[in-house]
Amino acid sequence: MKKCIVFCLLCGMLSGISAQDLNVVFIGNSITQGVRLADPATEAPPAQASLYLQERVKGHVDFRNCGRSGRTTLNFLPVTDTEFPKMLKSADELAKKKGILLFSIMLGTNDSAVRGPLGAPVHTSVYYTNMQAIIDALLERYPEALFVLHRPTWYSLNTYNSSTYLAEGLKRLQSYFPMLDRLVEHYASRNPEQVFLGDTLAFDFFKENYLTHHTPENGQAGTFYLHPNKAGAKELGRYWAEAIIRVLPKKMCK
Repeated sequence: MKKCIVFCLLCGMLSGISAQDLNVVFIGNSITQGVRLADPATEAPPAQASLYLQERVKGHVDFRNCGRSGRTTLNFLPVTDTEFPKMLKSADELAKKKGILLFSIMLGTNDSAVRGPLGAPVHTSVYYTNMQAIIDALLERYPEALFVLHRPTWYSLNTYNSSTYLAEGLKRLQSYFPMLDRLVEHYASRNPEQVFLGDTLAFDFFKENYLTHHTPENGQAGTFYLHPNKAGAKELGRYWAEAIIRVLPKKMCK
């Protein structure tokens, strides 16, 4: 009987050790924020991703949604002193908790615009430099953190609200994809096993399913599709979660 009790206690201790918590900071724009959703706090992609993650991670999953409408990589640069301090406040809150701190980043939609958002249009090489500056600054403050870089998602060729996107913007957005690959390669030797390529599938998914997974919006060039609806946000959250799961230590996952 005593041996059985000891064995159970040991199993419980080992389970507690492997059940490492996950704390995620989601960085992005209106898509990450959950614009056009009835209840962004529960329906936005970060909230949905966290639900998927909680199903797969042994420990507790906590998150902060730092997505802000209209933001580009320039807004998140430390030198601009706009979104970066707010992001640090959220990250500091999570960094105090036990477990892994992870940054899930999807930026580029507003960078790709022809005009409107800060700095747009952001040249491909500048996008790379901005992303590197953001990651470097976060690595300096959180040297053990993990980073998952997701490709920005598809939008319709006639996207034109208060900012102009259109076909030129969508083409520019896709030019950012190789830059994410380059960033991962850059950090592979400098910060091995810390910076990873995230989701690469959502772009094609929304391109094929925009009628059912995007919110139709009235624009200056007709009805356009940019922001995921409730079903789309759930799918995007799942894509992000699956990408995050791939980079976590296997002992953390169920």
